[in-house]
Amino acid sequence: MKLHIKNGHLIDPANGIDGKNDLYIADGKVLAVGSAPAGFTADQTIDASGLIVSPGFVDLSARLREPGYEYKATLESEMQAAMQGGVTSLICPPDTDPVLDEPGLVEMLKYRAKTLNQAHVHPLGALTVGLKGKALTEMAELTEAGCIGFAQAEEPIEDTNVLLRAMQYAKTFNYTVWLRPQDAHIGRGGIAASGPLASRLGLSGVPVMSETIALHTIFELMRSTGARVHLCRMSSAAGLELVRNAKKEGLPVTCDVGAHHIHLTDADIGFFDSNARVTPPFRSQRDRDAIRFGLLDGTVDALCSDHTPVDDDEKLLPFGEASPGATGLELLLSLALKWADDYAATQDTGAVRPLARALARITSDAARVAGLDAGTLSVGATADVCLFDADARWTVEASALASQGKHTPFVGYNLAGQVRTTIVAGHVAFQRS
Repeated sequence: MKLHIKNGHLIDPANGIDGKNDLYIADGKVLAVGSAPAGFTADQTIDASGLIVSPGFVDLSARLREPGYEYKATLESEMQAAMQGGVTSLICPPDTDPVLDEPGLVEMLKYRAKTLNQAHVHPLGALTVGLKGKALTEMAELTEAGCIGFAQAEEPIEDTNVLLRAMQYAKTFNYTVWLRPQDAHIGRGGIAASGPLASRLGLSGVPVMSETIALHTIFELMRSTGARVHLCRMSSAAGLELVRNAKKEGLPVTCDVGAHHIHLTDADIGFFDSNARVTPPFRSQRDRDAIRFGLLDGTVDALCSDHTPVDDDEKLLPFGEASPGATGLELLLSLALKWADDYAATQDTGAVRPLARALARITSDAARVAGLDAGTLSVGATADVCLFDADARWTVEASALASQGKHTPFVGYNLAGQVRTTIVAGHVAFQRS
């Protein structure tokens, strides 16, 4: 299939392209940008007038709920949500049922995803068997099966010796360890961010020190082992300052934040709105603002959807009993654009346009973190492309979401940015009528 995408405004942050350019695709690869190659005849031409043409988005945290939690979501429903959100590469955590700690389970998931011929799925293997924090998994075998890194999902390792051995092993074979910084005891089981609001609502708290204590431990182990670590879904100003200092020190660390955390605070819990029950919890406005600035100055490497579909039986409960999580694949673009628009209106952002910077955080920067050959429209790269209208506005309605998980704190919000076409490896996987 040969595709010609014409008249679009092409933004490819990895190559510094930001202007009107045509895109030519053949055999699933980017053939040319700008002028047509000699003798090129398109099988299909897509007129992208008025649209942004960008690399397909790379999402660093998307729970697809298979295997084991099909009552919450299925691979089919979540892959369709990814296509409608322009997400062409997905990294999924290992906290499925059973846990992704055996090669056969990883191979099965990748095979199921491949048969759907939609987004590329890249699993994270479990760092420890059953995510129990005791015995290390066979990381080499899991890597051969298709894992791109190793994580504990939401299960911290209590025994620091186990984490030390895991990082030593990972360093030996150049694997990346993905960790969400949280102390194994402080704040464990907490529901909301510690502070005046949680106290008034009578909710158990998760203090910032739960994140910072874990970070101090991780950085000490990194200094000892030299292991590469990616920090998942940072949530506090104090935590980001530690990351900023660690990067200045030269530690091989990267981090991401959830898209909903760059807009919402603990005040958005409102009157116990269970849609706003997420992990990590929304924190203060100061923390939210620090996250937004961290995206701008590069302390935060990438923005993820933190897509965690939850069914009605586990969400439509009192706040303290509801399962944490929110759907996010279809909101990733719009929330990134909202961040860009907010900063364009209030900040001196320098030579790089906020739109290009926002797209970098969900394309090339996210791909770099994951070690993927994705997130770019370089000649010869896999032709994963998203065409979207940056100005089109839409209202978030639960019933209109393709994801089986209908719960998000943004229900009722009017957002800008609508995906019109998603192309995966050169074939049109989604096209909005």
